[in-house]
Amino acid sequence: MPRTATGHVVVKKTSRGIVYGARFPAYGVKRYQTLGAAADGMTREAAELALADILADVRRGIWRPAQREPVEAPRDVPTFHEFASEWFERQRLEGGRHGGGLTKAGAVDLEWRLTYHLLPHFAGVRLDAITVEDVDRFRLAKVRERDAIDKAAAAGKPLMEDYTDPRTGRAWQRRRTAIAPGSINKLIGTLAAILEAACEYEIIARNVARGRRRRLAATRPVRAWIDRAEHVEALLEAARTLDLDARARHGQRRALLATLTFAGLRIGEALALRWRDVDLARGTITVGHAKTDAGVRTVNVLPVLRDELDAYCAQVSHDADALVFGTASGASLGATNVRRRVLAPAVLIASGQLAKAGRDALPAGLTPHSLRRTFASILFAIGEAPPYVMAQMGHTRPAFTLALYARAMNRRDGEPERLRALVEGANWQRIGSSGNVVDLSDAKTRAA
Repeated sequence: MPRTATGHVVVKKTSRGIVYGARFPAYGVKRYQTLGAAADGMTREAAELALADILADVRRGIWRPAQREPVEAPRDVPTFHEFASEWFERQRLEGGRHGGGLTKAGAVDLEWRLTYHLLPHFAGVRLDAITVEDVDRFRLAKVRERDAIDKAAAAGKPLMEDYTDPRTGRAWQRRRTAIAPGSINKLIGTLAAILEAACEYEIIARNVARGRRRRLAATRPVRAWIDRAEHVEALLEAARTLDLDARARHGQRRALLATLTFAGLRIGEALALRWRDVDLARGTITVGHAKTDAGVRTVNVLPVLRDELDAYCAQVSHDADALVFGTASGASLGATNVRRRVLAPAVLIASGQLAKAGRDALPAGLTPHSLRRTFASILFAIGEAPPYVMAQMGHTRPAFTLALYARAMNRRDGEPERLRALVEGANWQRIGSSGNVVDLSDAKTRAA
């Protein structure tokens, strides 16, 4: 008759306190099984009873060793580059206002933030290794970079960088431009959005880029635009001077600034415009590709712009698919080149001419977007309502439009009348400085 299996209770002192276990033979092997801790209510008597039950199961041949719970392998934490690349692809295909993917301009802007700013700093870092201190270091690095660019430019030795146009693939060196505090905050906002997605996927436990203390204290920039007829005319005349000295595409500089001023297109929209989008007979410009969904729109051409584009169209040979504003070879212009080689020198010439005439210079800080605001100001001057202005500009949020509307309605300097006359092709200079119309009979005849 086989020997009856026997065992004994084992008492251990651990960090949890007293723990009871059972040691016994089973199937020819010495076994050990934890029974429970005193902290959980296990006693010596209960341990002896549990041991007796185990030995009885061994004798009946039904006892089985306790199976360890499978331990899930730790999840590999991706690097920032790996995760940000997947995140960008999701945004490109599924992001946007209605979830249908980013616009081309939106994708280019987001890719620029990643490629030129975030990836150089965080690319090889695992997501769970990015700390609050790392985010603050990134912010400080961008502030120092901005200061270095500003100092170099002030010293007459601007810093340069290699650049590849994402639309054409053409590469060249260009001047580095300083990043404003608001733009630095947008970079940190993009970083926070990526880390927030990692939190949702339970890859990391905390979004270290979230919160106001990670951002710079950015002041709201002063928004400049032109709201005086003589300033609009001076700018366009200065652009005509640039056209006289140009080797190719004569008339393009004035026509481009006129389109930005009298149609309110964003610089990217204007540079993507093709002749098939311009219907001078009907008096419309169709914006088919825009930064936002609301930006896809039809702009009604003002009389003054129709005259400008008619004159320009007569000077350049083109077909329907050709760019309205392009290089001599028909390629796309760069927005930076327009700012530096067209708008900036035109502003300089115009301000010089105004100073010679004893008039005020153009507002400081004019950009292509300033001319877009100028368009809104002109529409209000000729009596258009805010909803119409918003639709013509492709706006979805009324805050800026209404602020500009309030400013336009409070003017009592005669400038709305001058702007209206300018838009209609009238002799606006014949309007008195008090705002009273001196003689508009000739203006009305010409506008008709």
